[in-house]
Amino acid sequence: MFSHIGKTRTPKHNLGIASLLSFVAGLVNVVGFFAVQKLTTNVTGHFAFFVDEVFKLNFTNAFHVALFVIFFLSGAFFANFVVEIYSRIRENQTYILPIITEALILGIIAFMGNYLIKEDPDVIAYSLLFAMGMQNSLVTSISKSIVRTTHLTGLFTDMGIELSQLFFYKDEMHKFKLIRSIKLRLTIIFMFFFGGITGGILFSYFGIKSLILGSVILLSGLFYDFVKIRLLLLKRNRS
Repeated sequence: MFSHIGKTRTPKHNLGIASLLSFVAGLVNVVGFFAVQKLTTNVTGHFAFFVDEVFKLNFTNAFHVALFVIFFLSGAFFANFVVEIYSRIRENQTYILPIITEALILGIIAFMGNYLIKEDPDVIAYSLLFAMGMQNSLVTSISKSIVRTTHLTGLFTDMGIELSQLFFYKDEMHKFKLIRSIKLRLTIIFMFFFGGITGGILFSYFGIKSLILGSVILLSGLFYDFVKIRLLLLKRNRS
């Protein structure tokens, strides 16, 4: 799911990573918003608020809002920086550090969230935006820009284009690729929505500690890949 890079990567791998990470993004999106009333999986809204504050000449507030964008950008930079380094050492391990870092961030915010909400709630938003920037950058790199999981605007745009193309492309191979791509995008949308619903339900019982589920899911994905790789190696050694 994570470990297959380049030519060894299949649509099944993309479907797996899309399902897992879009669920986590949906969960973080809702739990983060309920906890601090800030968007924590994308920066489109923050950029609009930034421009608004600049036009009002509230430069201190504008800088404060700009930090949300900067933390998302920093997360994306960090993840891809790690991917580039590891791709020159062990390509099939490029995903490990970013995923562990994201899981660690979600876990820390889950346990310290109630304290941070009282002292400085923006730290929660900064942290979650950094984590989501990492996730979006990592999945984009791994899937060669086929999968994105932290926001839906571009996803709906791409799906709208592909749905319209179904009326014009007649050859079966092209139609097959379009339908497969549409299924992938529908999976991301559904899992993002499902993650959001799950986050909303959990938040009503556990508050920001609901983020623990996101951390567990990420680590479970790593463990699944680790076990799968070990079993394949064991099978090859025996044959």
